[in-house]
Amino acid sequence: MNDTSSIFPEQPTWEGDGTYRIPFLAYTSEQIYRRELERFFYKAHWCYVGLEAEVPNPGDYKRTVIGERSVLLVRDGDGRIHVVENVCAHRGMRFCRERHGNRKNFVCPYHQWSYTLQGDLQGVPFRRGVKRDGQVQGGMPADFDPAEHGLTRLKVATRGGVVFASFDPDVEPFEDFLGPTILAYFDRLFNGRQLKILGYNRQRIPGNWKLMQENIKDPYHPGLLHTWFVNFGLWRADNKSQLRMDDRFRHAAMISTRGSGSANGAEQVTQVSSFKETMKLHDPRFIDIVPEAWWGGPTAVMTTIFPSVILQQQVNSVSTRHIQPNGHGSFDFVWTHFGFDDDDDVMTRRRLTQANLFGPAGFVSADDGEVIEFSQQAFESKPFHRAVAELGGHDVENTEHMVTETLIRGMYRYWRGVMED
Repeated sequence: MNDTSSIFPEQPTWEGDGTYRIPFLAYTSEQIYRRELERFFYKAHWCYVGLEAEVPNPGDYKRTVIGERSVLLVRDGDGRIHVVENVCAHRGMRFCRERHGNRKNFVCPYHQWSYTLQGDLQGVPFRRGVKRDGQVQGGMPADFDPAEHGLTRLKVATRGGVVFASFDPDVEPFEDFLGPTILAYFDRLFNGRQLKILGYNRQRIPGNWKLMQENIKDPYHPGLLHTWFVNFGLWRADNKSQLRMDDRFRHAAMISTRGSGSANGAEQVTQVSSFKETMKLHDPRFIDIVPEAWWGGPTAVMTTIFPSVILQQQVNSVSTRHIQPNGHGSFDFVWTHFGFDDDDDVMTRRRLTQANLFGPAGFVSADDGEVIEFSQQAFESKPFHRAVAELGGHDVENTEHMVTETLIRGMYRYWRGVMED
């Protein structure tokens, strides 16, 4: 038998101590993926689960996931937010199948163990057995304690109407997890106004989950891949822009201001192959952009919170994009489009119209899903190779321009620190 250990190593081989050349094995190894779930999704990290506006009333719940584990975001009778694991304490069944609903309690259909909305076990059929011929038969042992058999409760953090949760009871405070730089961009979008849910998109992308984090940390491609961005100036490399990271380089924000390009920007754009001079809009409402007071200047801010969510403000369209891994080469991507309670009907319609740029069939975002799929196909066929992320050099630093892959290098510096510890 031929020795293929050098071609298909168990651990990715990085060139030097940098992160500017990324081993394909980081995307194709099931062993690495399982370690990622444990270290990023189930320990020491806050993961996005939803918006408080999705569970506005007592008893409302939403089924979602952290990593591959099913969880429920629920509002109890006192209005408090909880997150519990969707796994019955009895035989381990995922007892809740609906995506959204309202209940007074949770009941597992298998053996009808019932739980409060906080996750406490409150009912066990035949706990004390059954009587027959004057004798008690069966039942749970005398030392059975319901307090020891509740649902797994997660630690919860809420801020600005957004809910994060962690399986790790010792996870650092949420504000420390984001750090002051990224927290400022989080608070810019979620500044205390009541949120209003506008709708959802869902898609399954056949690619490694990290590729979507990379995609939104990559300012290189939008003005090249996306014809819509190039033609209508929504995102251009020469726009006034900034790239910012937290101190550990795991989270990032890409900030851009439309209409602030350089004097020779038009010439640069027309030389890009994706620029379509004949492309015109039949409906100008798609770029009927109205500046909002809370923007504070930038017309687009894309914030990646590692590992689980992207916060989008692209002109008047705002949404969360939830990354839900389901194997090393696949993830579900759930978009929650929202607005604000003080939006008038015209602004709500504008947000919904501009949301057509994004989502699975979006005029922009459909491109991203396709290139991620094609990338994963190549990785699987050549797992001993590596990708290059050297635009802007080898360093990891904040910049005042878009012509760099510094945010991707930063994410993998953090990734290596955790995965190789």
